[in-house]
Amino acid sequence: MNEQEISTDHHTKPEDRIRFSQLAAYGAGGIIPIALFNVAGILVGLMGNISLGLSAFWLGAILIVPRLWDALSDPLIGHISDNTRTRWGRRRPYLLIGGIAVAVFFVVIWWIPKGEMVRTWFPTESGFQWFQLSYILFSLLLFFTAVNIFEIPHGALGMEMTTDYHERTRLFSAKSFVGNLFAMSTPWLFALASMEIFKGPGGNEVDGMRYVSLMIAAFLIPLSFWWTYKLREPGFIKAAKHEKTPFWTDMKCTTGNRNFIMLTLTIFTLAMGFNFVQLLGSYIPIFYVFGGDKVAGARLLGINGTIWAITGVLAVFPLNWISPKLGKRNTLTIAILLMCLAQLSKIVCYNPSYPYLIIIPTVLLSAGMLFFFTLGSSMVGDICDEDELKTGYRSEGSYYSVFWWFIKMGSALASFVAGALIVFTMFDQTQVTKVDKIQGSIRVLRSEVQSWKDGKPLTGNFEELIGKARMRSNELLSHLEAKSQETKNSKEHYKKLIQNITGVNNRISKMNTTLSPDSLDKELGNIETNIRPLTQQTPYTLLMMRVVEIGLPLLLSIFSVFFVLQYSLTEKRSHEIKDLLKQRSVTRDENRDT
Repeated sequence: MNEQEISTDHHTKPEDRIRFSQLAAYGAGGIIPIALFNVAGILVGLMGNISLGLSAFWLGAILIVPRLWDALSDPLIGHISDNTRTRWGRRRPYLLIGGIAVAVFFVVIWWIPKGEMVRTWFPTESGFQWFQLSYILFSLLLFFTAVNIFEIPHGALGMEMTTDYHERTRLFSAKSFVGNLFAMSTPWLFALASMEIFKGPGGNEVDGMRYVSLMIAAFLIPLSFWWTYKLREPGFIKAAKHEKTPFWTDMKCTTGNRNFIMLTLTIFTLAMGFNFVQLLGSYIPIFYVFGGDKVAGARLLGINGTIWAITGVLAVFPLNWISPKLGKRNTLTIAILLMCLAQLSKIVCYNPSYPYLIIIPTVLLSAGMLFFFTLGSSMVGDICDEDELKTGYRSEGSYYSVFWWFIKMGSALASFVAGALIVFTMFDQTQVTKVDKIQGSIRVLRSEVQSWKDGKPLTGNFEELIGKARMRSNELLSHLEAKSQETKNSKEHYKKLIQNITGVNNRISKMNTTLSPDSLDKELGNIETNIRPLTQQTPYTLLMMRVVEIGLPLLLSIFSVFFVLQYSLTEKRSHEIKDLLKQRSVTRDENRDT
């Protein structure tokens, strides 16, 4: 451990310590970039697919566009914030404007026009769905732009609210704590939107979110006034005297800072490693741990997500204990090692016999990620002090925006790479969708039979439904036989699946209305049980999923450790810079007086 990293004799001075009221007001700002950002991204995709019936593929595609726009607009917003001069400061006006805009556009997302007039404009179902997708894309662009108008100045403000090395970490920890705490509400918002009191008797979850979003806006707008009024901007006294700088001058200065580049590359490479395989992390519990059982896999993913969120909230406390003792760079290295340990533990914890072992790497990863990103933002503030010593200017907005520019561009890139990795593992989505169609046909048949058991007559298309189920099972059989011919190493796997679907096909063929309702219901239940394992993927695919999901983040972690070791702005040097800046300020004041 580098001795220069730790300054054991450092004590935060009373004037540098953030009061609790300021800490609470700043931390509450995490609701927008962490909680609402996640709510919009997750629920729009989920509800658009299951409530509006929109294509999951196109929903995923349009969710990439706002992220690309974010990455392009962030540096511009940071530059504008750095060069704003108002009586309220250069950050606080954007907290109010951005906060109110976020509240308004969060509501706009869910109020998708659906009246008769719209239907006359788009009479076909496909045309109406394209209108809905276009509306969602446009409203998301407005919403995420509003988030950036708030978040970039808010992050920059956190860097200048205190000049103390460890108080910055405490400040950004408060933001992570509140943001992750409210992010845990995402599934509960979905549950609220599903209640009849919000969605109405004939409505769906999107209808419910219209009124839930109004509640959120009513909560957010007063908060926007509170944190704008409550927060102080001590750095503005100095910044107000600076001349405004051109955009490209700010960008050149920012990207020319060696420590900033090393820190950004550290965060970028590790974040990319995990973003690339994030999608695979959802496939493995379903298709490896539970052998293709999507219901059981989804339940585990839900529990896992809750554990992740709780850990992210609680990890703030050990971070604020460890970082002052070991220094930020060493704590950042520990975070990387913690995430590497999480990846290695998956070798054992991805276990079909003990599925809930997956919680162990989840806890390690969540804690490591919280350490990693909270420290990253805090360390950008230290770099701004170093830059001020060299240039005489404060450019927190430009630094913070460029820092997140890399992260957001990487997230957009990851959306494409993640799909390519799924293809690389030879995952057979056609097999899964064909099984889904058979299951759908069987469920419709069971519904008909159960109505018959309740005394209602069978509808005239019962035989037609049986024929559709048989047709779909034959389509899956043909697909599996074709795949069996294409492969050399998975013939036993496909042989077992072909035997299974052949048995299902025979049982469907024997079904007719001469059987009693109880017999039909029992037989359909047995068929449904036999269909479930048909989504199982080949041993090669399951192996490659685990190898890529575990190995790629580990590989990029090596680069991340290399970059963080090149970061030379230690705690001791940060304290020296702070003292030099104070001496310069005193000298300027004395010269001005004389």
